[in-house]
Amino acid sequence: MSVSPEREPASWRVHGTKVTGYRHLRDDLPCQDAWGMRRSSDSLVLVVADGAGSAARAEEGARQVVRLAVEAFAPLATPWDRIPDANARKHLMTEAFRSVRTNFLHWCGSDPAPFATTLTVVVAAQGWLGHVSVGDGLVLLRTGGDGSPAAHHLLPQPAGPSEYANETVFVGSAAALGHVLVDCVRDPGIDGVLLSTDGLTNVLVKRTPSGFPLPHDAFVGRLFERLARPDYDHDEEERWVTAFLGSDQVNRVTGDDKTLLWAIRT
Repeated sequence: MSVSPEREPASWRVHGTKVTGYRHLRDDLPCQDAWGMRRSSDSLVLVVADGAGSAARAEEGARQVVRLAVEAFAPLATPWDRIPDANARKHLMTEAFRSVRTNFLHWCGSDPAPFATTLTVVVAAQGWLGHVSVGDGLVLLRTGGDGSPAAHHLLPQPAGPSEYANETVFVGSAAALGHVLVDCVRDPGIDGVLLSTDGLTNVLVKRTPSGFPLPHDAFVGRLFERLARPDYDHDEEERWVTAFLGSDQVNRVTGDDKTLLWAIRT
């Protein structure tokens, strides 16, 4: 599923793509990622979810939590001046996540494990951006909309449930409320945002010799630059991104499903 350019408002241009990982292709399994969005001329909600590969109905869980999140977070995409308090904004976003989780658990029935999925949400409106994440999704920002040089920033990820780095908390997990990351960024210079499932971590993020993660500026910058082109063509971009994400170059570093959802002010 991808966003058609004919329906875009003037402020934000959005493109979303998901590609089945080669391990799922090999085993004749579907892509278990999902994404969704809602926008107006001055606000934006972006959502990605990554269904757990070991969960029998993870694809359904990812799709459902995306639908619930778009509905729950859309009312929060209001200008900063309407609620000019970061703590108040964070409280509202936390309550929206609680609502998503409650409705998701109700939808799952007695056992959420077969529908296990992560969730990453970005809410952007005039003067600020909000971020909610459970699991291992990524969010990167581009700043420079205020006339300063363009720069890319990796937002923090939620802490894991233990010392084991490969453990992931899911929306339906008992630990979810204790490990959800909620934050607000007050920066009128933000003019781009990118969400990704963890299948693209090694493509989007590089590490310094000390192990500190930084955005891979070459690839991230190219994505934003292509989306901002005056001659941007949705179908052409879809072909280019899909081919790259399914290429041997990417498959050498990840066999997981891969989802990109990114937006830029135009």
